[in-house]
Amino acid sequence: MSTPLPGTSTEGLLAVITTVATRDDALRLAHALVGQRLVACAQLSAIESVYVWAGAVQQEPEYRLLFKTTTARYPALVAALQALHPYELPAIVAVPLEASAAFADWVRAGTQS
Repeated sequence: MSTPLPGTSTEGLLAVITTVATRDDALRLAHALVGQRLVACAQLSAIESVYVWAGAVQQEPEYRLLFKTTTARYPALVAALQALHPYELPAIVAVPLEASAAFADWVRAGTQS
């Protein structure tokens, strides 16, 4: 966004998304990353994914994790996800966030090491 909305902050906030096959894996990642303060929070959603893998179209239930973090914590978050993730090739997607100033402050405080 070129111009932030009034009362919002865009400085250094990211939403990071990944998917896993099971709820147990999703909870394991969520607790590990929040516990390490790499993310302020994690949200889990049951989804259905359609994708190409090994040359064939696949359709599988998955869990999407949405993490709120900062750009400062992103490199460490990626390293942790790569180490902990059960997938051979985990999707790790980061999107800049615009959030209320109070929520942005909360994310920053929740990711202080």
